[in-house]
Amino acid sequence: MTAQRTVDVTWPEPGVAVVVLRRPDRLNALTREMLAELRAVAEQLRADSSVSVVVLSGDGRAFCSGYDLGGAAEFAELGPDGALALQDLGNQALFALYSLPQPMIAAVRGPAIGGGFSLALAADIRVAASDALFQAAFVRIGMSGADLGASWLLPRIVGRGLAGELLYTARAVDATEAVRIGLANRVVPAESLLRRTLDLAREIVAHPRSGLALTKRALQANTDAPSLWSALETEARGQALLMGHPETSAAVARLRDRLASRPK
Repeated sequence: MTAQRTVDVTWPEPGVAVVVLRRPDRLNALTREMLAELRAVAEQLRADSSVSVVVLSGDGRAFCSGYDLGGAAEFAELGPDGALALQDLGNQALFALYSLPQPMIAAVRGPAIGGGFSLALAADIRVAASDALFQAAFVRIGMSGADLGASWLLPRIVGRGLAGELLYTARAVDATEAVRIGLANRVVPAESLLRRTLDLAREIVAHPRSGLALTKRALQANTDAPSLWSALETEARGQALLMGHPETSAAVARLRDRLASRPK
């Protein structure tokens, strides 16, 4: 893994990569450099066959507080080409994470605001610390709340009505409400956030990587499938590919051995 200045990657146990945003003095606020490093890290993880699950988290007391307001001061001077180039960089980083073949869990402590909110939405699963705070904040500074995929991702997680409310009002959602509306999967004590997230990652890693990858692929594709039949076709192709896979054969053999060893 190439060395990064604002993003760290560790492998705390087999099959699990933990990606950590490292600007704790700025509540892990996004910069051009961090976006480029997130994109690079995602591209490297995509090609790493040893990784089955990715955990995304922030250093210190925040997940990610959005784009650094120091950098935002340049917005008015960028011009159309410069502004589009910055948006393209953010889009590429977000999509690189969202499209990882491995399931991704966001471990959210403290603020996940603006672009940080979108990073959390890009994960398959969100585990919220008790102090987590989710907020689509861009309308507060006169920009669109529809940023870095929020207008596509959020309605698919909480429904269009709630998505509209959160994007239009820019109100914050605490951990308890996040779980209630389906924005987060569970809430855990802040001090045990990473441990509890790794417990969940361990449950996923226990299964063959190839099956996990095609499960994620089908889940993403079928969220927007035009019909049940289309979804069934996508699933059938994945199952047909996996039936002869060595990992499938090994898993079936292990299951048969366990069943055969049970007391009659």
